[in-house]
Amino acid sequence: MEAAAIRQGPDTGRAARSRTVTWEDPLIGARAAVSMSGLEYMQAIAQGEVPPPPIALLLDMAIVEVEPGRAVFELDPAEYQFNPIGSVHGGVLTTLLDSAMGCAVHAMLPAGSGYTTLELKVNFLRRVTTQTGRLRCEGSVIHLGRTVATAEARIVDGGGRLVAHATTTCLVIGPSSERQTVGLRPKPPKPTADGSPGTS
Repeated sequence: MEAAAIRQGPDTGRAARSRTVTWEDPLIGARAAVSMSGLEYMQAIAQGEVPPPPIALLLDMAIVEVEPGRAVFELDPAEYQFNPIGSVHGGVLTTLLDSAMGCAVHAMLPAGSGYTTLELKVNFLRRVTTQTGRLRCEGSVIHLGRTVATAEARIVDGGGRLVAHATTTCLVIGPSSERQTVGLRPKPPKPTADGSPGTS
């Protein structure tokens, strides 16, 4: 949830905007991801069963469609995303593209597997402002190997015009790899009364 307000600046006399963003513990979703397939996890976020990552709330973007090898995000351009020259910062569009491509890859991975972006190439084609309208970004997997995946994504505006496109290379982290993120390692099984390993 978020709140926005316009207030009078105390010294400049200019109207100052403000925005408040709230989020849930991001490790709730991260822990759930360990025991779910990538597709199940992405669907759980899209359906509101798992909290969205804080970055999605910060930028006001959301995953709206997901299937194996494909993910679609949407975002409404807003003033708080602007750069110094009065348009949406390229980093916002890059985050949108990276998210769609990464989630498309994740949606093809089994439970316990993950990924991280190794390389990203972005082309910006149109200036984006609050007048551009809602953006739709579709990411799709090009290749999924045992350790490397590639994907591509395109952003179009409300009129269907291409705004930006990108390609990525991702490192696939298999189920047997050590998960280094704090709090994401599965809990060890509880021992039974005789001291032998049990189930958690």
